[in-house]
Amino acid sequence: MTGRAQVQHERQRLDATFQRASGTQGDPELLSDFAKYLCVLVSGFLEQAVIELLLEHVRTHSHSSVLRHVEQRLRRFTSANRERIIQLLRSFDPEWGKDLETYLVDEYKDAVDGVVALRHAVAHGRSVTITMARVFEYYGRIKQVVEHIAGLCVPP
Repeated sequence: MTGRAQVQHERQRLDATFQRASGTQGDPELLSDFAKYLCVLVSGFLEQAVIELLLEHVRTHSHSSVLRHVEQRLRRFTSANRERIIQLLRSFDPEWGKDLETYLVDEYKDAVDGVVALRHAVAHGRSVTITMARVFEYYGRIKQVVEHIAGLCVPP
């Protein structure tokens, strides 16, 4: 499974996790812990989606030796905040970078940068306050960002 199909599969898995989370009631601390976990998953989804979509573009347009090289480099792509994603897309096509820079403003920028910052805070053991509602909000926007990136890299 590659590219768009892989992204769709991961999105479905994450959607199912969010569905289970939406039915969770009870202890506010438990809900906060679940929200932190979901932040980590959403950030990972964004990172992997960008990688998979770019790899699909390379598979379609390049020789296998170029694909191997790009795949090796992309697998090291981490901390997918707004600026790093724009830079990465710009390295493939300057117009993609410009387009994404224009798109990733306001609530989309907040969602991308927010979820990555929360992931880092959680991973480094810092105290984090995040609500389930905020994570749901971020995830909805990040799904839109991923679709926008897919439209740039692997248009239908």
